[in-house]
Amino acid sequence: MRTAKEISIILGVSLLIAFIFNYCHSAGIAVVGQWDTAQGVVTARAKNDIVIAGIEIENVDQAKKLYDSGNYIFVDARSVEDYETGHIPGAVSLPVGRFEENIAAFLERHPPEASIITYCSGRTCQDSHRLAENLLAFGYDNVNVFIDGFPGWEAEGHPIE
Repeated sequence: MRTAKEISIILGVSLLIAFIFNYCHSAGIAVVGQWDTAQGVVTARAKNDIVIAGIEIENVDQAKKLYDSGNYIFVDARSVEDYETGHIPGAVSLPVGRFEENIAAFLERHPPEASIITYCSGRTCQDSHRLAENLLAFGYDNVNVFIDGFPGWEAEGHPIE
């Protein structure tokens, strides 16, 4: 009985220390995540890395209407390999992992006043949000995120390249 009590105390103290460390650390993991895809992008992001919910396009039909208007540049945040496998027609490849090396060329072709919609591999992918944050930091002020991304587009039978 004494051993069980000691194990419980050690476990409790360990958990308390872990939660305190996580709370105090700038890159700590959020204790409560957003796991419901109906609510938006699935995330358990670090506390200092927040999904920008106000810029999300949560509906494939809405994204298609914006695409059909011709007033938006669709920007693919996925890897070059994924882009080459298939993408939304006319979309520009700007992999979030290679943002620094590609942003100068992107800026030359697309002015900061351009209307941009980023996308990636669906609601479990956060690259489109990271790309949107990067573009906002570079002076683009009309940036949205298509949260269903390429899989949602393809699933609805919309054209792909």
